[in-house]
Amino acid sequence: MAAATAAGIGLAVIVTLTIVGWVAAPHSPFGEEVVELLQGAVLAWLVSHHVSFTIEDGQFGLLPIGLVLIPALLLYRSGRWLARSCEIGRLRHVYRAALAIASPYAAIAGTLALLARTDVMEPSMPRALLMGFVIAFLSGGLGALRQMMRDRGVAVGALLGLMPGRARSLLVGMGAATGSLLLGGLLLFLAALAVNLPEAIDATRALAPGMVGGTLLLLVQLAYLPNAVVFAVCYALGPGFTMGEATIVAPTGVSVGALPLFPMLAALPANGAAPVVSLVALAVPFVAGAVGGVLTQRSAPDVVSEAAPLWGFVCGVTTGMVCAALGELAGGSLGAERLTDIGPSSWQVGLVAALEVGVAAAIAAWISNWWYTRRMRLAVAAAAEAPVKEEPEEKTGAEPVESVPVGAGLATVTPLRPREEEADDGTAAEEREPSEAERFTERQRARDRAREAKKAERAARREARAELRAQRREERRALRARRRRSRRGGGESEEMYGISYEADPEEIDVP
Repeated sequence: MAAATAAGIGLAVIVTLTIVGWVAAPHSPFGEEVVELLQGAVLAWLVSHHVSFTIEDGQFGLLPIGLVLIPALLLYRSGRWLARSCEIGRLRHVYRAALAIASPYAAIAGTLALLARTDVMEPSMPRALLMGFVIAFLSGGLGALRQMMRDRGVAVGALLGLMPGRARSLLVGMGAATGSLLLGGLLLFLAALAVNLPEAIDATRALAPGMVGGTLLLLVQLAYLPNAVVFAVCYALGPGFTMGEATIVAPTGVSVGALPLFPMLAALPANGAAPVVSLVALAVPFVAGAVGGVLTQRSAPDVVSEAAPLWGFVCGVTTGMVCAALGELAGGSLGAERLTDIGPSSWQVGLVAALEVGVAAAIAAWISNWWYTRRMRLAVAAAAEAPVKEEPEEKTGAEPVESVPVGAGLATVTPLRPREEEADDGTAAEEREPSEAERFTERQRARDRAREAKKAERAARREARAELRAQRREERRALRARRRRSRRGGGESEEMYGISYEADPEEIDVP
């Protein structure tokens, strides 16, 4: 029901927009085009799921990423309804709700891909099945998870606490680096469009869409806005993108041919050398890497200066993988002939992003870790040199605490006070607030205790598994021994087998 509801509402929205566009354009009587109109609406619904289709002369694969928002929101809502209707016992069972929505939704998408086939256009059924399942699984599962957390009063940030410390830090760093890249790409595209705004206005006037058509044209451009942002990110990374065969838009130069009359394309620079102002965008990946590296190190479970650059570079590699996936989704084919190749090269974008963001993140993580450990050393040194309240020698009998050297980064040594002095301090020690160094040391001790507890638990599990395996081996040996004795016929068998049945009383011979 959740999958069918999401698909039905999505189709209703797309059919409404299609009818509005049909009314705004010159057309024949409604009865003659109703079948084609419905097929076009179904095709638009499949396009909103990023399903490409084949036409007579080629393939149409340059699909708007922003249009995916319509089915994603509907599936998110259906996932929340499913979580309210069916009780989900534990967090790890959320995937069952996601599968319950994704499987029938993929079947609906595949069926509609078959129904939308015509002599002119043929949607890709395998891609409809795949994209329908992926979008429904992610959006529906996210909705079910959000509803479950809301019902139980769990904060969104508490999910990060359930992840392993290192995976959590990488996720935070990757998200920050990717978000910084997308923000830089958005600013670059808006700046380029603002500079060439007169050309965009002229293109809109040349199309003469009217009021209704102009509204639909604006919606189409908003749907293609995420594609334009990804193209701008690829430009800032360096590889750039193509606008057809034998074309390039990159910081090294611009060479494009004739393009369709579309207002957004006015943001493209003119042929020749790239604008000098646009070269400032080359700093975007390094800024994004610095942000990702700092946040990766700040959210790390422990402070190890030697490993900080390594984890910063891993953050850059994961960001490069995300950029490669975005580049693959943003590009595609736009018919036949020279417009068959539009968009960035996904492997080039991923490789360059991994190197640029990774190197910047590694350096930033190392600097952040050095600054953090330096501040901790200074705090510990200040705590060691702080004046201690003198007590009479007959009460404590303790020697004055000498300054203890601080570790070079792998360990932090905190000066300790004698036990007798701590006991005599009484309530004064309880009333004073712990210093930053003491809090840091306590956190380190808590991590050590948790690590030891996990080790002990794993050792106990290994011993239990070993005992269970040994018991099963003994049982198998005993069973094999009984079978061997039974085959040799020696001695009496320990087990007896027989067949019993109930006979008719008349068949029994009674003397």
